[in-house]
Amino acid sequence: MKTIYYPEDDILVMRLSDNPAVKDVSQSWNVNVSYGADGEVVEIVILEAKEKGLFPIKTEKHAA
Repeated sequence: MKTIYYPEDDILVMRLSDNPAVKDVSQSWNVNVSYGADGEVVEIVILEAKEKGLFPIKTEKHAA
């Protein structure tokens, strides 16, 4: 997974796969999900990510 944040536009891009996107679906006015030919999610783009509290990303490590 590759995450890129563009602070000047407050856009967060989460690239989950190297596969090309063949279909884009708007989940709401500020969230767009791109799918590969196999139907798997390849990218998620969030507008106003910091304003909505989605950036910085908080990660937690859970014990196995």
